[in-house]
Amino acid sequence: MLRNQLRTPLTTFIRKTIPQSISLQSLEENITPLKNQPNFSTPSPCTFNTNAQTRVSRNPQIHLIWNSEFLGKSSGFCSSASSTTCCWNCKSQGPFLMCQSCGSIQPVDHSVDYFNIFGLDRKFDIEVGSLEGKYKDWQKKLHPDLVHTKSEEEREYAAEQSARVIDAYTTLRKPLSRAIYIMRLEGVEVDEEQTVSEPELLGEIMEIREAVEDANDSQALNQIQSQMDEKLSHWYNCFANAFQSKEYDDAIKSIQRMTYYQRVKEEIVKKL
Repeated sequence: MLRNQLRTPLTTFIRKTIPQSISLQSLEENITPLKNQPNFSTPSPCTFNTNAQTRVSRNPQIHLIWNSEFLGKSSGFCSSASSTTCCWNCKSQGPFLMCQSCGSIQPVDHSVDYFNIFGLDRKFDIEVGSLEGKYKDWQKKLHPDLVHTKSEEEREYAAEQSARVIDAYTTLRKPLSRAIYIMRLEGVEVDEEQTVSEPELLGEIMEIREAVEDANDSQALNQIQSQMDEKLSHWYNCFANAFQSKEYDDAIKSIQRMTYYQRVKEEIVKKL
């Protein structure tokens, strides 16, 4: 069972499965389990093993665009040459999920990213509390009960847009999925076959997992969970700084650590 858990690919997280990129061979060769209880609550600095290699690939096809016209801030009418930003019904310029001029629901435009949908700047640090209100506003406008009088085509558009809004909300409200998504918008992805080979990190994860398995009551589990929250907050900040500085190797390594600690939290929730 441990072998299967330790070899789960990182990028499957977006499918709501928390991944893991630990090489079992690395564990067997490099790690000697420690007998003493480790100090989980002290985050390490935003530094990494310089010998560890992170294979980064850029995919320009997933670099989406920010255009204020998608938010309905422009006015007037557009020509056929720019029809991709025109309302299909009234031809007004700058429609978004729904045309502000005629109220027609628009087909999904995948050049509009998740940050666009909620009117946010493309950055990691966002006001998560504001997401829910904007999410509910969009869902009200796209709810099947409110569009039942529209054409069949528009009802299909509404269903597709509603699903996209849900996916956008689910992705952006969680720091780990938001970090992975914003990296992909920049055209940066982690090689799915890559394994982490930092003995210190792997050793820590093994000790934490053992502590969770050995915990006999909710108090002990809650204490470990609190320590994981502290570590996650630390690595969120590390990722934000690395991303802002375009240090994508360090950003990816921060994501890997965020993934491990998030996975521990989910294991704790299952055991509570």
